[in-house]
Amino acid sequence: MSWNVNGLRAVAKKGFTDQMEALAPDVIGLQETKAQDDQVREALFGWDTYEVFSSSAIKKGYSGTAVLTKTSPLSVQAGIGVAHLDQEGRVLRLEFPDFHFVTVYTPNASSGLKRLPFRGEWDTAFRDYLKELDADKPVVCCGDLNVAHAPIDLARPDANYNKTPGYTQQEIDGMTALLEAGFVDTWRQAHPDTVKYSWWSYRGGAREKNVGWRLDYMLVSERALDAVANPDILNDVHGSDHCPVTLDWQP
Repeated sequence: MSWNVNGLRAVAKKGFTDQMEALAPDVIGLQETKAQDDQVREALFGWDTYEVFSSSAIKKGYSGTAVLTKTSPLSVQAGIGVAHLDQEGRVLRLEFPDFHFVTVYTPNASSGLKRLPFRGEWDTAFRDYLKELDADKPVVCCGDLNVAHAPIDLARPDANYNKTPGYTQQEIDGMTALLEAGFVDTWRQAHPDTVKYSWWSYRGGAREKNVGWRLDYMLVSERALDAVANPDILNDVHGSDHCPVTLDWQP
């Protein structure tokens, strides 16, 4: 499972642990925790269903990722190994016997697209990182990739194209290059013509009107596609402006 919680401490006060107990994922990647490592542990204090791993940004209250797992990993790594790209706690990897589990919170191009050059550098470096992992064993990469890859992935494509972060041609091309590097967008592969979103603005009743974007993905190595099933987007789970996305791994 993957979920951009838009503030772990906030979602922890909205029944997060009860939601997870009910959904019972074996492993879940969280993005935008907006918490330092000690604050992540404090927010989940007393809840012993999962082992908790966290990667926080140097800037407090910003970005951050975490992974909760019922199975102890063989190894854990924060970041992609590029110092100036690893300041914001955006990547956390857990190695399991059959695959690498990577959760990512891809940088947003930001208002006025002022961070688009940084985003372009990130997309290339992150793709190289996943390819390197894939050379070792299959990869399950989940997270908020901050891009709607095709017109079907957002409610108003024409109004947003090349104007809004997450739907510029550069970002679309970055996602295309990632898929062409040997990774599969599992939900879209299973549902080629289905309109479903994973993020809605808090403004204007967007979620109620389903004026949304599909920004959250479960990617897997192409060669591991036979091991995955039932990709889903859990629109009924609330607590954040994003909803969780899920996948079954059946080696």
